[in-house]
Amino acid sequence: MLPKNNVTEFILLGLTQDPVRKKIVFVIFLIFYLGTLLGNLLIIVTIKTSQALGSPMYFFLFYLSLTDTCLSTSIAPRMIVDALVKNTTISFSECIIQVFSSHYFRSLEIFILILMAVDCYVAICKPLHYMTIMSRRLCGALVAVAWIGSCVHSSAQIFLALSLPFCGPNAIDHNFCDLQPLLKLACTDTYVVNLLLVSNSGAICTMSFVMVMFSYVIILHSPRNHSAEGRRKALSTCVSHIIVVILFFGPCIFIYTRPATTFSMDKMIAVFYTLGTPLLNPLIYTLRNAEVKNAIRKLWSKTLISDDKR
Repeated sequence: MLPKNNVTEFILLGLTQDPVRKKIVFVIFLIFYLGTLLGNLLIIVTIKTSQALGSPMYFFLFYLSLTDTCLSTSIAPRMIVDALVKNTTISFSECIIQVFSSHYFRSLEIFILILMAVDCYVAICKPLHYMTIMSRRLCGALVAVAWIGSCVHSSAQIFLALSLPFCGPNAIDHNFCDLQPLLKLACTDTYVVNLLLVSNSGAICTMSFVMVMFSYVIILHSPRNHSAEGRRKALSTCVSHIIVVILFFGPCIFIYTRPATTFSMDKMIAVFYTLGTPLLNPLIYTLRNAEVKNAIRKLWSKTLISDDKR
């Protein structure tokens, strides 16, 4: 049975309450969000329209960009609006939806990064069997499993959130609804809930990070017996992946693997992995990948030619 809650809405305090600073925050959030949409949608359209980007790596990159777009869209619009208005209340049901969506897309990104590490391993360590092992059917099945796993994880977070009774203060000292700031408002002992949170979200982040980084160590060690060109290609392929992994998992581990204590930097870190990382991902993959850059140029050229013919 779910606990009875006297609180029907929460107040999101955001980064600042100063009117001038809120306008600055609005501009920064808007630029970051529009940049995230532009960059990730460009990659999505490029991969979908380019025949040269048909390998499994770009199949997973497509879903990574789609996930980044959905993650930012589930959080950023509300943060942008709250930076403009005085009334920053959010209903209990909307808060729960925000918890579910943010955890869903974050865990989905974790699973996709794992799949990209597996794909990278097979491509470099088993090049002759790459297309046989990483078939389109298998890749589709792996993404489907990632979606299901994310749903299970997010449902567990919702169960934890709904198990908390809220009967007093309703001001959330955060940019959006998440379990860590909600724990501070619960009018009950949250030790067990926090332990479950750390064992769920924290364990997923930490174990996935260790597993992914270990796989890249094996990948980078493997081409030692190959040619200099093989080592260069392996390094070039893995570096962008490793940068994205560190940028994503660093904040995730910092937030979800510690006791229910908050630091002044928590809100800035939350902004980074909600808006910063999804913005940087397309930049990292396009700037370090000649195939993606060439495909974008061809797409841009086709668009200009079609516009000239009108």
